[in-house]
Amino acid sequence: MASERHVIVAGAGIAGLTAALTLARAGFRVTVLEQSPVLEETGAGIQLSPNASRILIDLGLRDRLEPLVVNPAAIRVMSGGSGREIVRIPLGVQAEQRYGAPFWTVHRGDLQAALADAAHTALDVTVKLGIRVDDFAGHSNGITVQAYRGRQIVDERGAALIGADGIWSHVGERLQVQRKPAFAHRTAWRALVPADSMPLTFRSDVVNLWLGLDAHLVLYPVKTGRLINIVGIVHDEWNETGWQASGDRAEILRHFARFSWAEKVRELIAIPDRWLKWALYDRIAPFAGGAGPVTLIGDAAHPMLPFLAQGAGMAIEDAVVLADCMKAYAGAPEAGLRAYEAARRKRTERAQQTSRKQGKLYGQTGPEALIRNFGMRLLGGEKLLRRYDWVYTWKASVRS
Repeated sequence: MASERHVIVAGAGIAGLTAALTLARAGFRVTVLEQSPVLEETGAGIQLSPNASRILIDLGLRDRLEPLVVNPAAIRVMSGGSGREIVRIPLGVQAEQRYGAPFWTVHRGDLQAALADAAHTALDVTVKLGIRVDDFAGHSNGITVQAYRGRQIVDERGAALIGADGIWSHVGERLQVQRKPAFAHRTAWRALVPADSMPLTFRSDVVNLWLGLDAHLVLYPVKTGRLINIVGIVHDEWNETGWQASGDRAEILRHFARFSWAEKVRELIAIPDRWLKWALYDRIAPFAGGAGPVTLIGDAAHPMLPFLAQGAGMAIEDAVVLADCMKAYAGAPEAGLRAYEAARRKRTERAQQTSRKQGKLYGQTGPEALIRNFGMRLLGGEKLLRRYDWVYTWKASVRS
């Protein structure tokens, strides 16, 4: 009979590994199944706001992460057309004092590696690589998961299955409760460059954000400031799935045309030799929940556009609420999963909606952009920061 204290997690990304750690802390034995044969340092930079860093610190990861992260002093918002500063939103010490946890920028690979190291040293967590989840079936004793290691069939039995396998979740597809993500008519371009290849102005511990015609550009340090992460979001009709498509520098420069973008922004975009791009997808319908002994977390549950920088944050929040609910409903795993879904639905929907609205705000042009910039200056950085209080002050609770 499957142990009611054994949980299977599909996916060893940020969502899956954080869920494994929080579930183990809650007294469960966890098996993580990851289809990649190795956990490689993929992706680029991510922003970890206090709602997420608080959880990671509570999991004992501060000493692992602090040598790898940057604690930026501010978000510097600038006009893409003129290149001039609109407003500066304070972070650093001021944000940590306000929210009780730091705002970090980090390379995704560094965060995943720190989570993986913690999982490997946790007594109740087993990470199995090179195993692809194929199907699952619920029964009176929990769930049986069928997976493949190459051509070899591997079965795992547990009390619950957590789909943490990303926006194109195979677990979610098998559940048939979620609508497929829809193309958002935008692509994201990313590059990592050595800090010493950038102008001195942009090597400081600041998140730089330019807002302009049909695009925006964000730039911030990772790898303790040794590398600069550059991300450009543009309106586009290229909609291939995946995360590693090569992008041509001349193509992204066409999206940041001379007639509408300051030359110093274009000069920054011209620095990287190599760009990668991916199409942005969204799911308008809120998280529909799982079924039986199966649920979803992170992008598998509620993919969101990057304009609020909360994709990783919401996944990390999911993990701790899931573990709390499973612990609160010990002996009734399905009830714990449904409680988790109910606890997360409103907040993740609000984050999705706010991200969409922020995307529209970023993309304003002409008179609308002038009004936006004037309004931001009038409010000032501290009041703008307070608008994120509902995101950053969050603490885990089964009622969250």
